[in-house]
Amino acid sequence: MTINTFSLGGDLTINRLGFGAMRLAMGTFDGPTRAPEGGIAVLRRAVELGVNHIDTAGFYGRGAVRANELIRTALSPYRDDLVIATKVGPLLGPDGVPSEQATPAQLRGLVEADLRSLGLDRLDLVYLRVGGMSGPGGESIAERFAALAELRAQGLIRHLGVSNVDAAQFAEARAIAPVAAVQNRRTSDMGLLAECEEASIAYVPYFPLGGGLLDAEQFGKVAARLGATSAQAAIASLLATSPSTLAIPGTGSLAHLEENLAASDLSLGDEDLSELRG
Repeated sequence: MTINTFSLGGDLTINRLGFGAMRLAMGTFDGPTRAPEGGIAVLRRAVELGVNHIDTAGFYGRGAVRANELIRTALSPYRDDLVIATKVGPLLGPDGVPSEQATPAQLRGLVEADLRSLGLDRLDLVYLRVGGMSGPGGESIAERFAALAELRAQGLIRHLGVSNVDAAQFAEARAIAPVAAVQNRRTSDMGLLAECEEASIAYVPYFPLGGGLLDAEQFGKVAARLGATSAQAAIASLLATSPSTLAIPGTGSLAHLEENLAASDLSLGDEDLSELRG
């Protein structure tokens, strides 16, 4: 392992700066769909620039424009070193927003749907995504995580992860099967992050650029001093938080893709990090 790579699950070496596929099909869950050709071009360019970790989900998209199908069209046959992570649990409500949750019995169907849409025999990493868009907490995840652990035992999944969980839910999952990654909204839960670092578990914040809403005052000054953009400063700061953190900024724009990936070359000093962390 080096500063720029992470050993996911102990056997998959990935670059810590990856790509999130949510914005390929549409900018937001309730926004208009994007032209498939744009997403295909972004994916191919991402891999050309060294991305080998793509984070996706079967509920990313609408109608015929869906992230998994774009990934398959753009990148299949897949490179041997490409790791595709997906997440299951949310179900689309009548408004097209993933606001409902699958039962344990429904999870197999969601995993099999991801296998078909991505054209894979086994998924590298599958997260159990818990709850809606609010923060984690409360409910037991044991029965649902055990259902995914059974699919892992059957060879359909290589590694398991959990998303939008608190410390108790994380511990609940780890008591059932190995957890290779946690995908939560923020890195503010330093206790959970420390647990991940100690156990060599990846910590993968979603919306690493604030869902498109960066604090310009927080990041702008440091970015200007370094000759970088606020987005680049935010990504570099996230990667500097811990050797276990992975960044998965997403975009439907080639220009933004190249800007985001250039953050891997940005070096933050102690003064920069202190300022960014307030």
